[in-house]
Amino acid sequence: MYGHRKAPDSTQELLSTLGRLVDQALENIRLQQARAELGMALQRHMLPSELPEFPGIRLAARYAPAQDGLAVGGDFYDAFPMRDGVAGMVIGDVQGHGVEAAAFMGEARASLRALASVTSDPGEVLACANDLLISLGCDLFTTCCLLSFLPRTGDLGIARAGHVPVVWGTDAGDSGVSVDDGGVPLGILPDQNYAVVHRTLTQPGYLVLLTDGVVEGPSYPIEEGLAEVARLVGAGRGVGPDVMASRVIRVADRTGHDDDAAVLVVRHETRQAPR
Repeated sequence: MYGHRKAPDSTQELLSTLGRLVDQALENIRLQQARAELGMALQRHMLPSELPEFPGIRLAARYAPAQDGLAVGGDFYDAFPMRDGVAGMVIGDVQGHGVEAAAFMGEARASLRALASVTSDPGEVLACANDLLISLGCDLFTTCCLLSFLPRTGDLGIARAGHVPVVWGTDAGDSGVSVDDGGVPLGILPDQNYAVVHRTLTQPGYLVLLTDGVVEGPSYPIEEGLAEVARLVGAGRGVGPDVMASRVIRVADRTGHDDDAAVLVVRHETRQAPR
């Protein structure tokens, strides 16, 4: 009376559904990998291929990508001449990951470079860069630490925008962390002032700029990380900046972090009588 209707092959349908899901997952992975490769290419292009030379200063940098290969970070560093023979060194960390962070990193670095060519005041450079980045209408922001250094006099200026403090050390074995109030990260609030800490260096030694991926992580408080870097710098005893940068970047292995990490080491040969 009733025609026989064949029951659907549930196994075949399940396999077909699984096949579609696998294809979709593979396509998503390919898209993520392509996006990550684009971001990493952008980041490599934005970072300096080599660092400049300044009288009385030697520079070295190290960069370690995020442990998650698809998480392209926004850490950056740079060095450039400022006005009146002053050397400028900067390090920063853009909030977020991916192509957008890499592109914003390039905008931040270019802004800092351009502004440093018209003033040797690091606080003024950060203030102007902050307003410029806000005017671009991007939702991202970056922390930053900028040094101005005149090797022939030993005059050092430090300005920070929400960034990890500078670690210093001398060949005599002294070392420490330059603690100051700093200011808010760049790209958040307009019309900000960034205080400058002034110091006069009188002995040969190191200035180490780094990002939080080096000294802070789920299993490593930032105080411990900074103390370890200060210990390494105090024990440097005149080693070259490349050696010191390699030692410092290895601290990141202790943090349990999944963020990228960057280090910029300034080796100075300053010998001045204390004022």
